[in-house]
Amino acid sequence: MHVPARPLLLLLALAAAGVAVSGCQEMKKKEAEEAAKNTFACQLEGERVLIKFDAGEARLLLPGGDRVILYQIAAASGVRFTNGYMELRGKGMDLQLIRESVAVRLLDCLPYVPPATPD
Repeated sequence: MHVPARPLLLLLALAAAGVAVSGCQEMKKKEAEEAAKNTFACQLEGERVLIKFDAGEARLLLPGGDRVILYQIAAASGVRFTNGYMELRGKGMDLQLIRESVAVRLLDCLPYVPPATPD
């Protein structure tokens, strides 16, 4: 059976595009999972704060959408990060955020789970 070249090429192109889209979705899923590693969601005065710990720094996403980078400094025990205006310190998931000399405990800190992506 002879299949004309043009429809065959179109069929192959569509199949390749389907594989590429599927691979792209899988790559996005893996990127989201990788980004979630070492990331925690906590409650700060009833609102969610995201904290990502990475190579000597803590990156915070605050409730108003502000992004803050804190840098690790020496601590007698536990962890301590600051940028001179804000400080994050604690042990394990028992963390405090200090702003303007006022310490507020972060509650319900759990590993961050990225939202499910539609298949």
